[in-house]
Amino acid sequence: MADRFRLVDLVDARIDEFISDRSSIILSIGPDLAPLTDFSRRFLSGGKRFRALFCYWGWQSVAGREGFDPFADVSETDLDSVVSAAAALEIFHAAALVHDDIIDNSDTRRGSPAAHRLFESTHLESGWAGDADAFGRSSAILLGDLLLGWSDELLDVGLEPLGRDRARATRAEFMHMRTEVTAGQYLDILEEQAWVRQQESEMRSRAERVIVYKSAKYSIQAPLLIGAAIGGSTLDQRAALRDFGLPLGIAYQLRDDMLGVFGDSAVTGKPSGDDIREGKRTVLVALARERLAAGPRNVLDELLGDPTLGDEQVRMLQRTLTECGAVDAVEALIEDQVSLALAALEGSTLTRAAIDELTALTKTVTRRSS
Repeated sequence: MADRFRLVDLVDARIDEFISDRSSIILSIGPDLAPLTDFSRRFLSGGKRFRALFCYWGWQSVAGREGFDPFADVSETDLDSVVSAAAALEIFHAAALVHDDIIDNSDTRRGSPAAHRLFESTHLESGWAGDADAFGRSSAILLGDLLLGWSDELLDVGLEPLGRDRARATRAEFMHMRTEVTAGQYLDILEEQAWVRQQESEMRSRAERVIVYKSAKYSIQAPLLIGAAIGGSTLDQRAALRDFGLPLGIAYQLRDDMLGVFGDSAVTGKPSGDDIREGKRTVLVALARERLAAGPRNVLDELLGDPTLGDEQVRMLQRTLTECGAVDAVEALIEDQVSLALAALEGSTLTRAAIDELTALTKTVTRRSS
């Protein structure tokens, strides 16, 4: 557990140093660009740093030695590279969240206004001409693009000291992740619109595909493989990390989907039932539709995705999802995926210390309340 805090501190310091350096470039152009740097800092502060942790332990799982201090007894070059890659993942994640909130028309993120709402407020408070909502969205898109570029820059800075082969392998994993998560995001918005024309028998499998490419690979599997690439992993080690990371990533997103419907807004920082109002066609919804009679299923389809739903309507849909058995089915799926993930660690050539920490992280990411 102490290692987690030390890694998070190192990543936070690297992000702060990098943003400060890039902010000086932005502000040299003019003081009216300050919101770009101020909002960047806001969206990069806090957070659970799960991707950074999985990146670090992906590295430790192949490069670590048993019975040593993972921060004191390693190559400073490798540690700097891992910290930079982990920080780059967090900046990439912040960019994805900024864009995701625009796509989902979300008002809040972690209990505070989403980026496009912050820019909208700046417009309104300043009394500028034009449409405040349009300004907010346009500015947030640019902020997300800026963060995407910065994540690439920071990754490249971290890879410079590595040998060519490890740097190339790490960059390939990072680029592969970017492609897959963008495809997954498109699949997510596609399902919200196209489900009416899809075969009933395919809805669950299509929802599962969204989970795999929007979240499971991006949140856990890819960070593990990026860290492992820095450590010079073998084929067997990469296979073990893939076999561990994918089911755990699925379990992670299934928990996230549950929190999107039932989470306490005071803990999650998002309104309770937000995914219902946004019309997310999750595995939870697909399982409910399989279990509901025609009447209740039609009601679910009619109300899902209505942003004007009141709290009582949301509570009614929450009861529907629970009483039909869909919630219990998702909980069972989470347990099954966790079992698959842990089984992948058994007999692997990953370091014992990393296996122990990855086992502990498995509980953390699948039993969380936010």
